[in-house]
Amino acid sequence: MFLENTIDKSRGRGWIEVISGSMFSGKTEELIRRLKRAKIAKQKVEIFKPRIEVRYSVEEVVSHDENSIHSTPVDSASNIPLLASEVEVVGIDEAQFFDDGLVGVCNQLADAGIRVIVAGLDMDYLGKPFGPMPKLLSIAEYVTKVHAICVRCGSLANYTHRLSGEEKLIVLGETDIYEPLCRVCYYKANSEK
Repeated sequence: MFLENTIDKSRGRGWIEVISGSMFSGKTEELIRRLKRAKIAKQKVEIFKPRIEVRYSVEEVVSHDENSIHSTPVDSASNIPLLASEVEVVGIDEAQFFDDGLVGVCNQLADAGIRVIVAGLDMDYLGKPFGPMPKLLSIAEYVTKVHAICVRCGSLANYTHRLSGEEKLIVLGETDIYEPLCRVCYYKANSEK
């Protein structure tokens, strides 16, 4: 059973790593790389993703480059501790789609001596902080910001621009709906709408 506010010193020190950036920046690729290295080191690893993320696979975390690793889809962040017993490393993909309870869950896991690696969009298509990501970035011991390449000018891309007129916050899609843009091209594209 998972106990809140309990630090398990017998398991070693846990911590939180966050990988953030725009779409097409390699967040999931980096998450998969770190998790596969942990598996090579014979560490017990469990990977989770939100159940709504089914673009490439229902039960795998898959990067845009088609690298993949088996995962457990969950409806809520509160399900993760129940399924993460006896592990040393927990990976969480598409963190922006989880509720704010993910922050407490990551702290619980780290306090229990587990290495927690979280990947997600730091900003939504409107350029605003997305879901629990800002809080995760502030509590993480390690933060990696990755960048895509702006498809309009070739600069580093930090923004995810939605090509469709859909106004719902969460719209799953790929290059048919989203493109990575730098700051200048992002604001120019939004002023043209």
